[in-house]
Amino acid sequence: MNECTCISNPVYHIPAMLSEVLEGLCIDSGKPQIFIDATFGGGGHSRGIMERMSTGSRLFGIDQDLDAYDNRIDDKRFTFVRSNFRYIANFMDFYGVTQVDGILADLGVSFHHFDSAERGFSFRYDAPLDMRMNARQQLSAAEVINTYSEEELARILYLYGEFGNSRAIARQIVSKRSQQTIQTTQQLQDSVRLKDKQDYARLFQALRIEVNDELGALRELLEASTQLLSPGGRLVILTYHSLEDRIVKNFMRSGNTEGTVHKDFYGKPLTPYKVIEKGRTASAEEVERNPRARSAKLRVAERINEQLARE
Repeated sequence: MNECTCISNPVYHIPAMLSEVLEGLCIDSGKPQIFIDATFGGGGHSRGIMERMSTGSRLFGIDQDLDAYDNRIDDKRFTFVRSNFRYIANFMDFYGVTQVDGILADLGVSFHHFDSAERGFSFRYDAPLDMRMNARQQLSAAEVINTYSEEELARILYLYGEFGNSRAIARQIVSKRSQQTIQTTQQLQDSVRLKDKQDYARLFQALRIEVNDELGALRELLEASTQLLSPGGRLVILTYHSLEDRIVKNFMRSGNTEGTVHKDFYGKPLTPYKVIEKGRTASAEEVERNPRARSAKLRVAERINEQLARE
């Protein structure tokens, strides 16, 4: 077994469903393989992958957050790529990689982001309204709240926060910002009247998804994965809310994010994937150790050989 160490190992994130993820990737320690951890974060899943990989294998860890760079793994088999995973195909082309054996994406927000008050991801702290995963991008949560029209705010609250009363909430925000610019998480909370903490969590979720275009990036990652995965390669995704889970479920079932199943002349479904795991959840023991794993849902699909499937 190969040893790998992190350059820095802070309590950044506890990897959810680690053993189940490694099982899903179907790592073969007896042959060279290439894997991509599209959401490197604290490196927990990546370290688990590397402990099972062969000496001749490679692992690419992708993360757009510069903070994740401090967790990079000191191993010649590992390459850190600072980028949004939506550009996965471009970077694999840059490194001369045409096919890979496994792609992992843990779509959950890390402990680090929620617990770093200054990043503005959590309503538990009074902090600047930021929520940018990539500090280099211009759009922040404050800009969304203060510049989007009432109609645009209602749209993202309805689509990404699943608020039935999205128009009323948007109206409250616009009314408040007309009196004073909303610049902090506390000012945002004070501008709306919501029932409980879960509602505020959904409000912050909707803003975060909009700021980082999370669902758009996910769709691009999935589409690129079909081209990158070799026959028999595994796509392993951990989702945390119904919006992203629906997209992943549709994609693994049909090969497209809309979930449209195309069929051949004989009525046989045409899909590039075989579904292996249909939505496994964390064990009670893991949830007790790591409560944030409670909402995690694991989906796994295997890239099929389309030529053999047609025959």
